[in-house]
Amino acid sequence: MLGQNGFTEYLRLGVNIDHVATIRNARGGHHPDPLRAAHMAAKAGADGITAHLREDRRHMTDGDIERLIGEVDLTLNLEMAATDEMLKVALAHSPHAACIVPEKRAERTTEGGLDAAGGLNHLMPIIGALNAKGIRVSLFIEADPRQLEAAKLLGAPVVELHTGAYCDSVGTAQAQELIRIQEAAAYGAELGLEIHAGHGLGFDTVALIAEIPQLAELNVGHFLVGEAIFGGLDSAIKRMRSLMDNARAVVSAERTA
Repeated sequence: MLGQNGFTEYLRLGVNIDHVATIRNARGGHHPDPLRAAHMAAKAGADGITAHLREDRRHMTDGDIERLIGEVDLTLNLEMAATDEMLKVALAHSPHAACIVPEKRAERTTEGGLDAAGGLNHLMPIIGALNAKGIRVSLFIEADPRQLEAAKLLGAPVVELHTGAYCDSVGTAQAQELIRIQEAAAYGAELGLEIHAGHGLGFDTVALIAEIPQLAELNVGHFLVGEAIFGGLDSAIKRMRSLMDNARAVVSAERTA
């Protein structure tokens, strides 16, 4: 529940199941099934499912998206590029949310935030169409005031702050990245945006991010699927959920002390 100054006691966890589909696609066929992973995530404590339908369909397929919407009770956050093709898919399936991300065919994974400020004219009609359909729009952006202001101008109610640089850094550099994310979350909340975060988060990096009071949701995927190889998806999600809850409890205690 939303509290004073944008603080929520409960931090939602969105589980990205793209790389379950990546493993399946390595050999073709139907195993492992992303739909099964989504059901397991729901039982383990996930609040939503994230899936990226890429132009080249290297992860999820159109059929995967249709099944996820039709057969999983959790909300679906469809990650998508800002293209006419992906807009058509989103409007046809009406997922709960659509997160617009930058996409390059040659990249292994999303390499950084969307340049919302530099793409206002291109993004405006796409966001408008999604909003009109009742699909909650989020923009995956860097922790940059200029990008936050652009998201507000574009009418996107949600932003997801890119945490990749924070997770890849150590020492002083990581501390600086954390401050940058903290300041962006606070500024975004002042603008009236709902603030999410994600990319690269793992057991060792999630706690300090989860302590940022303005955050409403974290999205975690590749790390959880990787951990599932060693200890199971259920175990990995439950541990991530516990780390997030513990971090949130620390913030709550500090605010009421």
